[in-house]
Amino acid sequence: MLKIQTLNKISAKGLDKFPRDDYEVASSIQDADAILVRSQDMHSMEIPGTVKAVARAGAGTNNIPIEEFTKKGIVVFNTPGANANAVKELVILSILLSSRPVVQANKWVNGLAGNGDEIADMAEKGKSQFVGPEIMGKKLGVIGLGAIGALVANAAVDLGMEVIGYDPFLSVDSAWRLNNTIKHAETLDTLLTKADYITIHVPQVEDTKGLLNASTFRIMKDGVRIINIARGGLVNNADLLEAIKSGKVAKYVTDFAADELLNNENIICMPHLGASTPEAEENCAIMAVKQLRDFLELGNITNSVNYPKCYNENPIPAGGTRLCISHINMPAMVSKFTTILGDANLNIAGMINQNKGNQAYNIIDVDGIVPEETLRALATIENVTKVRPIFSKTKA
Repeated sequence: MLKIQTLNKISAKGLDKFPRDDYEVASSIQDADAILVRSQDMHSMEIPGTVKAVARAGAGTNNIPIEEFTKKGIVVFNTPGANANAVKELVILSILLSSRPVVQANKWVNGLAGNGDEIADMAEKGKSQFVGPEIMGKKLGVIGLGAIGALVANAAVDLGMEVIGYDPFLSVDSAWRLNNTIKHAETLDTLLTKADYITIHVPQVEDTKGLLNASTFRIMKDGVRIINIARGGLVNNADLLEAIKSGKVAKYVTDFAADELLNNENIICMPHLGASTPEAEENCAIMAVKQLRDFLELGNITNSVNYPKCYNENPIPAGGTRLCISHINMPAMVSKFTTILGDANLNIAGMINQNKGNQAYNIIDVDGIVPEETLRALATIENVTKVRPIFSKTKA
């Protein structure tokens, strides 16, 4: 029986996808085969040697020590796109909030409490201070056209906006999802100089940290409105405050609160609400469970942040063994595996080898049961991080 440890409350609709006869799922499991997590910080956790995979029910993996897990051969999954619609809806709401000051208007109206029948007249007289522009016909710049960015871009077109997208790594699949009226900017500067509204949808890595800063603010239109529901570090907050003070940036809406951003009338901070919908939580959990099962039962890897996609559509040979081997990506590793298997008089029925940067992963189907001494020989090869056999449940 395979054991799954949960570190957060995971949607029951996801957990129900684990067959009860084959899986034990609980938060108290100590010798888990895999871990299912949402937001809990794993950086200081002691991970037992039994763990083969960690699945994050969400897109971001900042709470997971990926480098450390990679060294141990632990595959880390995330669920890109599962919460995309929830984030898209919050982005569209944020665009509207950046235009129409309904948050401030609501606070002001609440302050009229106690005035009885006079409230209607007072509200009518005071409404002029809460005027804001319509978004129809305005230019929206979408930085990053992945799963979320593409949905935002298409929704904005439907709302009558003119959309300009920028993504130097735009995939063919993402391009097919885009409305054909969306214009593609050749450079980021092109987008920044033309957009009335800007929304960011890129991961936060070393190259994108502080993507919006003093130099990029300088070339934007005066009065630009910026939405950041992606990651807080994509915007340099000190430079942003200066841009707001000068009027370069009219409004900033972010899902990442910081002390310096609070209580500024031109900034709206939210408490990381991007995927906070029951539908998104269910979708992420279902996707995470599917990926874990596919990996644990068949050795397949999809949507891993530290290992390559490696997928074998064929069943494990009847009466045979599927070897899942992770290792440092370097020459002659596969020949070492085949030599050991050949010396053990084991026939290789099929093999897939994929790599991602410094890491490689193999799915090797072998006729017959691979003995323990052969598994040990494979595991002791220099630069091999993990060897996992999956034995066929059907007889030859």
